[in-house]
Amino acid sequence: MIDIGRLGAAPDDPEKAFDAALTRTRALTLASDALREAKVDLAHIDRITMMGRLAASVAHEVTESIAAIVTNAQAARHFLDHRPPNPDEIRQALDRIVRDAYRASAVVERIQRLEETSPKKQRVEINGAIRDALELTRGEVEKSRVSVLTQFAESSPTVQADQVQLQQVIVNLIINAVEAMSSTREGSRELLICTEKAESNNALVAIRDSGPGLAPKSIDRLFEAFYTTKVHGMA
Repeated sequence: MIDIGRLGAAPDDPEKAFDAALTRTRALTLASDALREAKVDLAHIDRITMMGRLAASVAHEVTESIAAIVTNAQAARHFLDHRPPNPDEIRQALDRIVRDAYRASAVVERIQRLEETSPKKQRVEINGAIRDALELTRGEVEKSRVSVLTQFAESSPTVQADQVQLQQVIVNLIINAVEAMSSTREGSRELLICTEKAESNNALVAIRDSGPGLAPKSIDRLFEAFYTTKVHGMA
């Protein structure tokens, strides 16, 4: 590691001063490059961590859809065996198969969007981004017996943002809230998500859970990098 603060030279030796300046510039460049790489690595780690946390929730959603498809396919075969066959029952079973197939496809599509790595700023509808995040985390929410309440602005606020990164933030907030309520008794686990338009075309998003809250001793370290109150993990 280069100690940039000690890369000096005697003021009466121009040649050494020039060499020291080059060394300092090179050290600053290396430090800048290292910081940039660290930020990229941390963003990648955060993405992998979030995808891992979503795995169980997504597996639940897809498995549930596949099970429904199988059940309805078996029902359609059963109705075909009737003499005479019941076209209306068969049609309804097939419609349910199509519905559940689209549902599973939508979950996979949301995951694929989250895997995009190139930031792309665009107009993003806040309400829609939150709904997608809730769909992705529905399995985790249901497993933890959390009641979700939403109070969305009638006309959804829009922001200029990278949709993938915005959804990652929302998904992390939802999962963190669910985990924070794990120690509270069932029946009192409530997650409230609100949106409204703020001044100057800004958007306000509020996420509130009924967990135990933050201990006073942790408040001073709230925005400290890598600080966490969790027993496991860094999210």
